[in-house]
Amino acid sequence: MSDELDEAVGEFLRQYKQAMKDYDRGYVDADATLSLIGSKVEELREAREN
Repeated sequence: MSDELDEAVGEFLRQYKQAMKDYDRGYVDADATLSLIGSKVEELREAREN
C-alpha cells in the first residue's frame, strides 16, 4: 500500500470511529452520520485511484 493510501485509510478509520462515537452519544442523527461516512468513503476512493 502506498504511503498516501495508507494515510487515507488511517484517517478514514479515525474519522469513522469518531462519527460512530458521536452517533452513539446522540450528538448526530443517523442521516448525518451516514452522510459523513459516505463523503469520507469517496475521499478514500479518490486516494486509492491516485
